Amino acid sequence: MCGLAGIYSHKPVAAELYDSLIHLQHRGQDAAGITTYKNHMHKTKGMGLVRDIFTEKKIKHLKGNIGIAHTRYPTHGGFGHGEIQPFWTSVPYGIALAHNGNLTNYKELAKNITSNESRYLNTNSDTEVLLHFFADLLHYKNQHLNDKEFFDRLCSALEKIYEHIQGAYSVVALIIGKGLVAFRDPQGIRPLVKGIRSNGNGGHDYIIASENTMFYHLGFEPEGNVLPGELIYISEQGKVFSKRLAKKSFNPCIFEYVYFARPDATLNDVSVYRARLRMGQNLAERWKKTYPDKIPDIIIPAPSTANTAALSMATALGVRYSEGLYKNPFIGRTFIMPGQKVRKKSLSYKLTPQVTEIAGKKAMIVDDSIVRGNTSREIVRMLRDFGATEVYFAVACPPVQSPCFYGVDIPTRAELIASNKTMDEIKQYLEVDLLLYQEIEDLAEAVMRKGDHHIDRPCMACFDKHYITSEMNNEKIQELEMMRINDRNSY
Repeated sequence: MCGLAGIYSHKPVAAELYDSLIHLQHRGQDAAGITTYKNHMHKTKGMGLVRDIFTEKKIKHLKGNIGIAHTRYPTHGGFGHGEIQPFWTSVPYGIALAHNGNLTNYKELAKNITSNESRYLNTNSDTEVLLHFFADLLHYKNQHLNDKEFFDRLCSALEKIYEHIQGAYSVVALIIGKGLVAFRDPQGIRPLVKGIRSNGNGGHDYIIASENTMFYHLGFEPEGNVLPGELIYISEQGKVFSKRLAKKSFNPCIFEYVYFARPDATLNDVSVYRARLRMGQNLAERWKKTYPDKIPDIIIPAPSTANTAALSMATALGVRYSEGLYKNPFIGRTFIMPGQKVRKKSLSYKLTPQVTEIAGKKAMIVDDSIVRGNTSREIVRMLRDFGATEVYFAVACPPVQSPCFYGVDIPTRAELIASNKTMDEIKQYLEVDLLLYQEIEDLAEAVMRKGDHHIDRPCMACFDKHYITSEMNNEKIQELEMMRINDRNSY
């Protein structure tokens, strides 16, 4: 999972791209990069958190009124400096590109690009493959095109991308002498939203990003989504062209609403906060039916993505909501940290139980998900150590049973507790008295109940094993699992 932002403005964009990455930091803590354009490309990238990479001096060197930015959490490729986005190539024009998602036919594309197209790949990143594929499609003898002619060429290129590239991809790109480009895969798996603001001179500035969390702070008004299969081109003169080139079933990732997105985001015209409230409501109704005689004294969220669902569940059950686990705000998100040892160590620093909230009580933990189960087990032990008489565990999503190959770092079925244990075995492993998962239909209902979203069916492959792109057979799944394992081993 990664965070993207692209801005076209009447003023220098570097500082606003930096602010955008701060608002998207939760989507990736491994690395970040910014590329701007004025006469030529200006680039800065680095490993670590956004605030540590971009000094005031570096921001000042990022010249230009058009730029793109990316914050990375690796799901494919390596972990080194060479893997940091945006990627760029000098031919044709000069193109910088940033991507959120995963290309499921990366292996075939990489082989084609290096053998047939005579290009060299410097990394194992699927973003680099996407960049070169895109660049080759724009490489014609006549490069001196007006805006409309160039948009037509972009449309032709994107039609071939939609024909040949499989998987999930939301993209922002910067092209020297041309402007800002954005597009999204035909099923809209990964989010991409857009915003607009007046520049005070009768014109407008534009932003395209993974989430709209920075819009208010930068003065942008939400303008909907980049539609699945849509291409948007904003020329250097600020003229906007758009066209929906491919239309399939709309299947956005449901895990965005469960965990990844910030609660104040609106994705695909659905409020993440409201969706999480409804998850808690549905989970409470399921709890009352399943365990009508078992009501906890307190409900404690596993902070902080589960806070919203836990709050609404507590309200529906008439139980006191308690932040019995204090979260250190300076420790990162443990789910997206590379390696179980790092996650476990970070958890011990991250969460501190509050004895006055826990001791002598029947406590229910509400978490957004259980992936490997190790973090959940440690949380249960914390509550036991601090005197809880009984510990219940409620999960806002269904059991995670399958890897995600569309941009979430769930590498193999062997790592997923729900893929290898029964419900009773999971309960015993976690050492809880009662365990309840959300039902798939209840989760989908929570996301789709409100909003003018036009979602046909969310992608829930990690829960129901139903991969929404046609190439995902058993052979492909095994191939992609091995690629994930190799990426991890090279870290």
